[in-house]
Amino acid sequence: MSSGVTVVIATRNRCQELIHTLQRLHELIPAPPVVVVDNGSTDGTAQAVREQFANTVVLALPTNRGAAARNIGVMAARTPYVAFSDDDSWWAPGALERAAAVLHSHPRLGLVAAQTLVGPTQRPDPITQLLERSPLPRSPDAPGPSVLGFLACSAVLRRTAFCAVGGFSSLLFFVGEERLLCYDLATAGWERAYLHDVVAYHHPSSNRPDPQRRRVAELRNALLTAVLRRPRPVAVAAATALARDSMWDGAARTALGEALVRLPAALRRRAPLPPALEEQVRMLEDAGR
Repeated sequence: MSSGVTVVIATRNRCQELIHTLQRLHELIPAPPVVVVDNGSTDGTAQAVREQFANTVVLALPTNRGAAARNIGVMAARTPYVAFSDDDSWWAPGALERAAAVLHSHPRLGLVAAQTLVGPTQRPDPITQLLERSPLPRSPDAPGPSVLGFLACSAVLRRTAFCAVGGFSSLLFFVGEERLLCYDLATAGWERAYLHDVVAYHHPSSNRPDPQRRRVAELRNALLTAVLRRPRPVAVAAATALARDSMWDGAARTALGEALVRLPAALRRRAPLPPALEEQVRMLEDAGR
């Protein structure tokens, strides 16, 4: 019997890691349906998956769509729930069934953030403790701590909730895209919960983006997210801080330039958070200081 969860994976030029992840997913009982969205790989990823995993849906894109490629995978899913894996992460036995059961019993729950165990030693990802100790208010019948963030490689979502808020933003492309999605789910009234007993494994690939390039994306998307959803003074302060840092920090300078190119689109899509939700965001920021 199916768990009611489709696993969606967006990948690019990590064929061997992806094959290993698919093997792990297909060993689950029951094996979940899987949709692979190939972000314009040049290493034969799509063909290799089609040859080795005939039951896996492969959607090969001509170009790299970044995190928004997952949206295409979700649209192809035919189950009420979708789980995200990266090409170097997979789900523990029973995890998807547990997440589906909780989502089924909590109709306003839109997101389950899982515990993420990293590498062969299965050490908890640093974000796990932050999610588990979330100071955000929660309803009495909530299945776990309320969250405003998650890791995309270890989350299960209600498909209707994901689609209703538009999925991952194409404007951000990649890195930090989870925060904006979580903001939008919360704004739409969907609950988000961390569940310690829903477990995903992450074995980080050695084929990773250049750290400097990733830092640029983090800085750029932090500013864009502020412009998209935070009050004007917060967005102005974020832009001012990045501009100041750009005078001595090359990554900040590149990030500022990339953010400015995207600024007109961000302003068109601007929709500040409701006051109660903005208060929760500030609560998390204060807790992190």
